[in-house]
Amino acid sequence: MTTSTAPWAAPAAEGPVSAVVELPGSKSMTNRALILAAHAREGAVLTGALRSRDTLLMAAALRGLGIGVEEDGTTWRVLPGEPAAPAAVDCGLSGNVMRFVPPLAALADGPVAFDGDPHARTRPMGPLLGALRDLGVRIEDDGRGLLPFTLHGTGAVAGGTVVLDASSSSQLVSGLLLSAPSFGKGVELRHEGPPVPSAPHLEMTVRMLREAGAEVETGQDVWRVAPGALRGGEWRIEPDLSNAAQFLAAALVTGGEVTVRHWPEHTTQPGDRLRDLLARMGGEVSWSAERGLTVRGTGVIHGIEADLSACSELAQVLAMVAALADSPSRFTGIAHIRGHETDRLAALVAELTRLGGDAEETPDGLVIRPRPLRGGLFHTYDDHRMVMAAATLGLAVPGIEVENPATVGKTLPTFTELWTRMLERS
Repeated sequence: MTTSTAPWAAPAAEGPVSAVVELPGSKSMTNRALILAAHAREGAVLTGALRSRDTLLMAAALRGLGIGVEEDGTTWRVLPGEPAAPAAVDCGLSGNVMRFVPPLAALADGPVAFDGDPHARTRPMGPLLGALRDLGVRIEDDGRGLLPFTLHGTGAVAGGTVVLDASSSSQLVSGLLLSAPSFGKGVELRHEGPPVPSAPHLEMTVRMLREAGAEVETGQDVWRVAPGALRGGEWRIEPDLSNAAQFLAAALVTGGEVTVRHWPEHTTQPGDRLRDLLARMGGEVSWSAERGLTVRGTGVIHGIEADLSACSELAQVLAMVAALADSPSRFTGIAHIRGHETDRLAALVAELTRLGGDAEETPDGLVIRPRPLRGGLFHTYDDHRMVMAAATLGLAVPGIEVENPATVGKTLPTFTELWTRMLERS
């Protein structure tokens, strides 16, 4: 669990921000590459890997299963090995760890115990555990479908066809697909239920599986992964584009200009949706291979209506920008973020209301009506993106004190340093 720290005084901007930012690697890509490398007979090397609480928990989970992971800065090496038991996995508050590791652990011969932070015990796991049971894996969870649970592997998983409802998280699909090549029959996975959120993350999983040599077929709510050996080699991890949200948003909030270096021209990362979203909110957006992605504020911020189902991790920062706009905003497609690190919809409404704002939950999202805001304590609920959201708002609202800033260690441990440096150089 993240250690509590004293509140952080979010710095207010004294003028337009002008900065060039380099971000660490993508958490989503780092953790997927670690799992795929664990299945590769020759291991693999990750360059540009993210070193954060979530990725360190993933590396520790692999080591606990007997798979070697060596770290040298942002270059990580996964050594060849087979998962072994008994073992214990600390998931922390990482959805990746709690959903990607159990299918891998099912290949070990013996018990593997899973647990995590207190709030992790409320995050949806039932559909994944049910799917593993359908594939013949014995799991003890007292019927709760939540952490903690113990998985009893037998050294192999037969594979086959499974049906689950992944409407609460695309990670429930990705977790099974990433290990499917090592199952005897592979996996044919069918989703039945409301739409699966975060489609770009599923595209990332499929693309990375194919890059590792897996045969993957996709259809409407169906994925087929054939059995077969995965190759190792080198994974080059892209910068984490979701963690760019608050930096690029700073350009809109202050009427300045921010560039994020090394932004890929084409990517499956959901953060790439920032190009369109920030442009619709009033920014001027440009990309070049030499510079990266640049957002320039124009002095106005427009409210928008946007379906964020494909990029829900952007919702908190966008909500803060919307609170400073010239008209109301409505964000939809994000009911599932009630089950993320915290109930993110309730948290956003509570904190904006506390500071004088007007925000309202809807069945699948938020409505935000701009009004004058005041400073005060901004609670973050052990949620890294609430810290980043508070910092964004603090640029324009003096006196915001951010609770427990250390929780950013989940995905971007250097956030407050990067943020302060961006403002000092402006």
